[in-house]
Formats: sequence, structure tokens, C-alpha cells
Amino acid sequence: MGQVFKNELRKVFAAHVRSHRLERGWSQEDLASKAGLHRTYIGSIERSERNVSIDNIDRIALALKVEPTELLRR
Repeated sequence: MGQVFKNELRKVFAAHVRSHRLERGWSQEDLASKAGLHRTYIGSIERSERNVSIDNIDRIALALKVEPTELLRR
């Protein structure tokens, strides 16, 4: 897999996280608190700067009450 593909999936994930967060009316800090993560980490995810671990994808999905696959679906 090339760098373009990796960045594309990060952007897809970032967009889904942000969309679900905003649908709930949550700030980045709200989501971070519910997922047990730091707010700056959530911000960097939403800017596609992070290569997020499977464990943290699961934590974010649980906080948002969606399946992890929902956040990765193109």
C-alpha cells in the first residue's frame, strides 16, 4: 500500500469521527473524555495527523456508540 492510500483512509476516518461527534453536539473535549483520550489527540485525529491504533479506534467507536467499521467505511 502506498502513502496515498494510507492518507486517504486517515481522512475517511477523520471525517467520520468529526461527523459523528458534531451530530451529537459534542466538542472534541467531550469526545475525548468519553473515550478516555486527550482532547489534543482527538484534534490530531480529525486533522488526519494520527495513525490511530485499533485499540483507540475501538475506544472512539464505543464512545460514539457506533461500530468501528462505520468509522472506516469509505
